[in-house]
Amino acid sequence: MTMTRPLLSTLLCAGLAVAAVASPALANSDRYDSGEIRQSIIGKRVYLAAPMGGEFPLNYRSNGRVDGDGEALGLGRLARPKDTGRWWIDGDRLCQQFTNWYKGAPMCFELYKTGDNQLKWIRDNGQTGTARIGQSL
Repeated sequence: MTMTRPLLSTLLCAGLAVAAVASPALANSDRYDSGEIRQSIIGKRVYLAAPMGGEFPLNYRSNGRVDGDGEALGLGRLARPKDTGRWWIDGDRLCQQFTNWYKGAPMCFELYKTGDNQLKWIRDNGQTGTARIGQSL
């Protein structure tokens, strides 16, 4: 049986939509709520997976401060390797604003559990990534 292009296109789009909805990383039951963010993230070091390999640590301090150090990833060659800022929770999103990184622009993230101490983040601009939750500070 030969499928016409419109039918094939419709089936492919429907399949992608089902896959996106069925994705365990994006299921609402796996999304961190504000209480889970406070319990699981705040007071901990979170390691963002770096695109070129390695991990980038961010420290979410219980006093509302966040800091990061990318020297181990070689960020000193391209940008300021260290910065500090503040974090807050807006609804069920973790938000942060650094002094210099991202030109000091605030940003917020939806967080989704993907495994023990593993998460997926979705930034308010649509960027995504993964991270692991490390030790307490």
